[in-house]
Amino acid sequence: MSAITHLQFLESEAIYILRETAAQFQKPALLFSGGKDSIVMAWLARKAFYPARMPFKLLHVDTGHNFPEAMTYRDWFVKEIGAQLVVGSVQKSIDEGRVQEEKGANASRNKLQTVTLLDSIEEHQFDACLGGGRRDEEKARAKERFFSHRDEFGQWDPKNQRPELWNIFNGRKHFGEHFRVFPLSNWTEMDIWQYIRQEEIPLPTLYFSHKRKIIERHGQLLDTETGFIPLLDEEKPNVKEMIIRFRTVGDATCTGAVESTASTIDEIVAEVAAARQTERGTRADDKRSETAMEDRKKEGYF
Repeated sequence: MSAITHLQFLESEAIYILRETAAQFQKPALLFSGGKDSIVMAWLARKAFYPARMPFKLLHVDTGHNFPEAMTYRDWFVKEIGAQLVVGSVQKSIDEGRVQEEKGANASRNKLQTVTLLDSIEEHQFDACLGGGRRDEEKARAKERFFSHRDEFGQWDPKNQRPELWNIFNGRKHFGEHFRVFPLSNWTEMDIWQYIRQEEIPLPTLYFSHKRKIIERHGQLLDTETGFIPLLDEEKPNVKEMIIRFRTVGDATCTGAVESTASTIDEIVAEVAAARQTERGTRADDKRSETAMEDRKKEGYF
C-alpha cells in the first residue's frame, strides 16, 4: 500500500474540518473573494459533500475596488459549482454612514471591510465563517486555531483561544458569538499552487503574467488601470507598462504586483520555490504598522 502524500494529508485534514463545521454550526458561510485560497477552499468544500451541494453560502465582502478580472471569475465560479452567493457591500456601508471612507493618495477600503463583514454576519445570522487564511502568510495568522472564537462584538482575543488537542474542535458559543474557521491553516503558498496544479483548478487571469500599467509607490508595484488609486501629479509621468502578475488578489488599492514572466502553473510553482518574500509582502495594508494584521483581526477582520 502506497503511503499518503503530503497533499492528500492536507486535503483530508481540510475536508474533515469542513465537515466538522457543517456538523457543529447551524448556518455557516464560506468567505469567497475570487482569490486562490478561497477558490481552493470552495473546491474542497464541493469535494467534501459531493454529490450533495455544499451546505455553505458563499459570502463576498465587496470593497467596490476589486479587479474586474476577479469579479468576472467570481460570478463564473459561483455559477459553475452551483453555489449561492451573498454579497456585503462596503459602498453601502459608506452610504449608510456605517464607515467613513479614507482620503488621500494612500486611501484604501480594505480596513472598512470589517464593519461590512460583521453587518453581513448579523444580517444573515451566520454562526461561523470559513476563511482561507493560512499560518504561513503572516505572524498574526500564525496564532489562529482552526476554530477561532469571536465574541458578541466580532472581536478576536489571541490570548484566549481554545486548545485543539487530537483534532477535537470546540464550537460551543453563547448567543451572539460566532466562529471563524480556517481549514487551510496548515497549508503553505507552495501547497496551494501544487494542489491547484494537481486538481487543474481554473484561476483568474491576474495570477498569470500579463502587461499592466503600474506605478511604484513605497516599494509596491500598484495597478493604475482600474482607476481606484489616485495618482499624485509627480507620479503621473512615472506610470509604466510592465510584465507582472499578482501573488495575492484583494482590494486593488493595496494589492501589489510582482515582476514575473510566469504564465503557467509549473512556472509559478518554480517561482514560488525561489521566492524570498512572502506573498503578504506585496500587500500595502500590512505595512501600515508592525501589528497591522493583528489589530484588524482583533476588530473582527478576516
